[in-house]
Amino acid sequence: MKVEIWSDFACPFCYIGKRRFEEAAAQFDGKVEVEFRSYELDPNAPAKSDENIHSMLARKYGMTVENAKAANDRMAAQAKEAGLDYHMDTIVLANTHDAHRLSHFAKEHGKMNEFTERVLKAYFTESKHIADAGLLAGWAEEVGLNKQEAADVLQSGKYSDRVRADQEEARDIGVEGVPFFVFNDKYAVSGAQSVEAFMQVLDQVAADEEVTAGKTEWCQDDDCTDIDSED
Repeated sequence: MKVEIWSDFACPFCYIGKRRFEEAAAQFDGKVEVEFRSYELDPNAPAKSDENIHSMLARKYGMTVENAKAANDRMAAQAKEAGLDYHMDTIVLANTHDAHRLSHFAKEHGKMNEFTERVLKAYFTESKHIADAGLLAGWAEEVGLNKQEAADVLQSGKYSDRVRADQEEARDIGVEGVPFFVFNDKYAVSGAQSVEAFMQVLDQVAADEEVTAGKTEWCQDDDCTDIDSED
């Protein structure tokens, strides 16, 4: 089963949704091929911001800093339930475009999933600056990519077109928030659903696809009937 996941490296629900989906996929009786797609929540964000995530959230949604911090504490609690360690107080706000560009470089070398996981951990757990070219190249090397090639990508504008293409496709299919999951180019699920919900979706998609594959249409004149295939 092919699963495409639109997400952003600075999206806390995306990492939680990713982990919940992975847990469901591990229990699924079938093969799941995952591809991450780029979705920048704020393409115009500065490369690095000195603002903390609590004040940013308060400013963005018109709430008090205290309420924003409480919301982030709840987010960290949800992450912990998913087996993740969020350090919301020390997150370094950054532009994610270069990280997305390098994820497409990683994809070409079969390391997109590993690179995506590494950058998410760096952002939410290690409080690293994920727009820093040196750090990004180092993480690419950690997952088995060539560090110099990764650095060369970052110094160029390579793969920006692919990031934009993913973003445009997301708009075309009606994505309004991430994470956003598309199963076999047909079925869509939005948000960081529970493990149980993801398991139900995987089973339902597999069952629907099996029914479709097991049927053929027999027609005579204008009369068509679905019949079971014996293959």
